[in-house]
Amino acid sequence: MSGSAEGMPNPWLPVPYSVQERRSETPDTVTLVLAPGAGPAPLRFGPGQFNMLYLFGIGEVPISICGDPADSQHYVHTIRSAGRISDALCRVAPGATVGVRGPYGTGWPIREAVGHDVVIVAGGLGLPPLRPALLEILRHRDRYGRVEVIYGARSPKDLVYYDQIQAWRSRPDLRFQTTVDTAGHDWHGDVGVVTTRLPDARFEPKDTVAFLCGPEIMMKLTAQALVQRGVDRDAIWVSLERNMKCAIGLCGHCQFGADFVCRNGPVVRYRAVERAFSTREL
Repeated sequence: MSGSAEGMPNPWLPVPYSVQERRSETPDTVTLVLAPGAGPAPLRFGPGQFNMLYLFGIGEVPISICGDPADSQHYVHTIRSAGRISDALCRVAPGATVGVRGPYGTGWPIREAVGHDVVIVAGGLGLPPLRPALLEILRHRDRYGRVEVIYGARSPKDLVYYDQIQAWRSRPDLRFQTTVDTAGHDWHGDVGVVTTRLPDARFEPKDTVAFLCGPEIMMKLTAQALVQRGVDRDAIWVSLERNMKCAIGLCGHCQFGADFVCRNGPVVRYRAVERAFSTREL
């Protein structure tokens, strides 16, 4: 495949990256650290953007970038085995080659949150897409008010970034709550969906910006609970990940109402999708 007549890179052509590190997060989830091969250094990415990851002979899949935005030498992706392509990505070893297209999409409005309280709510594998935003906020902690993070998973063994979560929980300038849907007697934390932790969250509703990522039903119920507490709909942001295939708005697989997630998202204001959240099979 070749570039366009103007010499621009072909948007369909993946750039080869080498798997520099592979970390196991849970029984079915791994984190891959990718470094550029002979190609150019990674482009800067905004927290909330995603890449298309490609394995030769298998295919490609959209995965959110979950590394530190200040790291211009690597792309970091946390991947759950949920299908043929993601399963193959989870099994790659250090030294393997992965094709990368991107970064694509909109990001979390970090600048819009400056001067406000920030509420971050993640469900399931929703923490990795939010991790770059949290790292950026903590890097400039004095620019923000109170920061509340609520992270929920199905069970304790499904929690990702366990060691980093412990470090975050020890910070005096950050409140990090974890909760699980079900747990055994060896779990000493909270049990319940993320919305059960919202009443205990400390923030000023009229001066709050909220970032939500997880299953759509979780984001819908969390956004509704935040609105009931007085948070403005325009100050609530959600990340959508729906069947993206091409990442450049041509294939139509990720259409959400009149918009395409890859082109108009994945991060959007809750007000823009509130009605669509309530429409079955849209």
